[in-house]
Amino acid sequence: MKKLLFSLCALAFICNANSQTVDIELFATGFDNPVNLQNAGDDRLFVVEQAGLIKILNSDGTTNATPFLDISGQVSCCGERGLLGLAFHPDYANNGFFFVNYTDNSGDTQVSRFSVDSGNPNIALPGSELPILDFDQPASNHNGGCVAFGPDGYLYIATGDGGGAEDPDNNAQNNELLLGKLLRIDIDNPVGGNNYGIPGDNPFAGNPSNKQEIWGYGLRNPWKFSFDSVTNDLWIGDVGQYDVEEINRVGSDEAGLNYGWRCYEGSDPFNTTGCPSPTTMEFPIAEYSSSTGSGNCSITGGNVYRGSAYPNFVGLYFFADVCSGLIGTVDQAGDLTDHGNFNGSWVSFGEDITGEIYIVSREPQGNIFKIIDTTLGVNDVALNNDLLLYPNPTTETLNLEIKDSMIMQYNLMDMKGSVLLNEERLNTSNKSINLSNLSNGIYLLKVTTNTNTTFIKKIVVQ
Repeated sequence: MKKLLFSLCALAFICNANSQTVDIELFATGFDNPVNLQNAGDDRLFVVEQAGLIKILNSDGTTNATPFLDISGQVSCCGERGLLGLAFHPDYANNGFFFVNYTDNSGDTQVSRFSVDSGNPNIALPGSELPILDFDQPASNHNGGCVAFGPDGYLYIATGDGGGAEDPDNNAQNNELLLGKLLRIDIDNPVGGNNYGIPGDNPFAGNPSNKQEIWGYGLRNPWKFSFDSVTNDLWIGDVGQYDVEEINRVGSDEAGLNYGWRCYEGSDPFNTTGCPSPTTMEFPIAEYSSSTGSGNCSITGGNVYRGSAYPNFVGLYFFADVCSGLIGTVDQAGDLTDHGNFNGSWVSFGEDITGEIYIVSREPQGNIFKIIDTTLGVNDVALNNDLLLYPNPTTETLNLEIKDSMIMQYNLMDMKGSVLLNEERLNTSNKSINLSNLSNGIYLLKVTTNTNTTFIKKIVVQ
């Protein structure tokens, strides 16, 4: 990245800020340089530490004492190097395969497969590494490092342009190299002596004059990318050189796109010497300034919210900035909202199995936060005043009353999303809930009616 990925700045963001609806809630702490967060299809979260450890974070916020994986002896760290990416195979529940992207002791990129211990789901099988793909890194920065499985079942790998300012060797536009690219490989059907195959619809499949692993090119340092679990769209946060941080959104089937670097930084011309026509390039759906004085330096791409706890967030793409602490969103129309600067050096997002979004800070501590919606305020009545909750705050009993429909089900959850109380098939217009066994604190109540309307409210027990 144009500055060290994890440097901190304190200057203000110059773009206009909209009303605050996003907040963060501390979920877990005590990690050493966390850079990635994933789930494996269950209620655990897996925290990737840059020096070569993967730790299991449980749904109650506790961390297992024994790491899931420890390859610290074969990882070159730190700066922008290290253990950077983690992806679980779509059939992980049956085959136990997971994939990591790390910088080896020679400073080069290594993508490998590991296996979980069949006798213990909380540790990887020692000695199970299967090398998949490796390539040289000419410099210590711009390693990319994100890996993810697409909706097509193929493994996607983000690579930086090889480092050095301004892509001096034009690596990102050179399709004879893997640098500055988004790669796509088939890890279930290896061919040709490799531990992977080339999907037949890759844009350069069967063309030996280009790297056949390439899916997209013209990227500077796509630190994080993700797929929308509903639309399957691909979202990429690509770090700019001096002035522009860019967000790209494309369909998951759009192959061979040129994202423009080094010819363009975002939508701004940068070095167009010898470049193809801009009409052949894919430009960002959104971008923001990282010019001198903005306080911003490096985008951390995130995820599209598809959870159920915060209806206002559905369909929004979350991103952040490493230096300023900015957390922002982009809606499906491409409109960017700045939700303010938070006290964190944001290096990753992650989702749990329910689609709730978490954000990872490397500094000032290795903390994991949950993204929450502050518009779900205490004492607010629900939409159209249809649902009445009282008293709120409460001490022992919460009363629910609804008009023009019937309460069919409720779930009372803690702020981590764990269900503490629930009842189904109620078919009533009023309900009293006994909360005397709950500790003092803030909870979320989700109510579903016979018309399939859902209300989500904050409840305070004191």
